[in-house]
This record gives sequence, structure tokens and C-alpha cells, in this order.
Amino acid sequence: MFGYDSYVAIGDSFTEGMNDELPDGTFRGWADRLAEMLARGRPGFRYANLALRGKMLAEIVEEQVPIALDIKPDLVTLCAGGNDIIVPGADVDACAAQFESAIAALRSAGIHVVIFTGPDTKQLSLMHVLRGKVGIYNAHLWAIADRHGARVVDLWTMDVLHDRRAWSDDRLHFTPEAHRRIALRTAEVLGLPVEEDWREPWPADGEQSTWLTSRRSDLTWTKMHLLPWIRRQLRGESMGDGLAPKRPELAPFRPVQPTQAEDRAAAN
Repeated sequence: MFGYDSYVAIGDSFTEGMNDELPDGTFRGWADRLAEMLARGRPGFRYANLALRGKMLAEIVEEQVPIALDIKPDLVTLCAGGNDIIVPGADVDACAAQFESAIAALRSAGIHVVIFTGPDTKQLSLMHVLRGKVGIYNAHLWAIADRHGARVVDLWTMDVLHDRRAWSDDRLHFTPEAHRRIALRTAEVLGLPVEEDWREPWPADGEQSTWLTSRRSDLTWTKMHLLPWIRRQLRGESMGDGLAPKRPELAPFRPVQPTQAEDRAAAN
């Protein structure tokens, strides 16, 4: 019979769930959605989410991985390194080596591990310059997974994530509908039966983007998201400073989610 009795999610804002916001201002995200699917029919299922926005790879390896090793759950998902490789001058090969050390430790402990490739940024205005670095990092991730027996959720080849509606205004985080689809894709990788299909096409979009509207959007994004991010990097600050993980302990899973109607409305 299929099943995991315990699951720990570690990583940065992607795994924390930004920007899949709940009514109370917290984030749901693909990991919570996956935990809900894993918990079905398993009353003893337990879940922790240690991920926190802004975390760099070294912080995740030093702070979150040891907790996961101590807890030793059946399953760990790990996505990390994205905040590192987008920094100008970052050594992608060194990031991959550090990532591999975490995967090796988790797998040596007998924990099932799922990792995630970076998404393809080709369709994202201005962010497409990162495509080469993401591609190199992804090649490392596939090799790491092969060497250590980890499973891979390939975000790069998820065509539904190439639609602008998969991305929040900050062009770094996914929308609620994208989180839903990523959860379904992860469940598929784990062999978990699901009733919905992450490949389902987006509804027809009648909004047309012109050169002028695109440039205005780029300018707004630069002012609201890029420049503040650069300032934080220069100051050594993080969006997660002073915050704590939303589910810091392995505990029985209690889903907190919007109604189905609210969930579907967010998809459009």
C-alpha cells in the first residue's frame, strides 16, 4: 500500500508557499497541498514545514537539514539554491556541491528525498537572463539525484508554468494556481493517485500585451521588486529576518485552506 507517515518540507520561499496566501495572511503553498494529499486515509500522518523566505543554501543546509536528520521522517522535500544562483557572480558549481552534501546526508539516513529543478525563465521579461545559470544548476541537480537515488520534480519542463498567470507580480514566486499544479506534479512523482491533472490548459486569456504595456510592467517591477531586493542583498538582509517557520515541529496534519470556490477563483 502506498503511503508516507511523516513528511518534512525544507527550503526557502518556494516551499514556504509564497504567494499562495490564506485569509489570515499566512501562506499555504504546494507543500501544504501535498501534505493534505499524503494525509488522506492516514490518520497518524505528521507534517512539518521548516522553509522560510529569503533563506540561502548555506542557511538551509546548516539550519534545516540537521533538524530533518534528527526527526528522520519518511519523506523530505528539498528545494534550495535559487536565492544563491541569482546573485551576480555566484559559483553555480559550488552551490551544487553544497546541495549534494545535504542530499547525501538525508539519503544516508534512509530518508526518501524529492528535489526540484528550477523553472524555465525564458518567458519572463528581464528574468530570462538567468536562464543559462538555472539550466546549469538543473544539470547538476539531475546528476545529484541519480547518484543518490532522489526523485526529481522537473519544474523546467512543466509547460503550464510558462504562462504568465503562473507567476506573481514579483516574477519570483508562483500564484496559488501554480502551487496547486506543482503539488499535483509532486504527487505524481511520488506515485500518489490524484483526481486532477496538472497539465490541464489554462483558460483562454483575452488580455493582449503590447510593447508599451510590457515596458511599463518592467519599470514597475524594477521599482517595486528588483531594487528592494538589491538593497537587501547589499545590506545582508533577508525577507525572512525575524520570522519563524510556519510548521516548525512534526505534528498531526491540520489543513488550513480556503474554500473550493475561493481556490478556483484564484486560478483565473
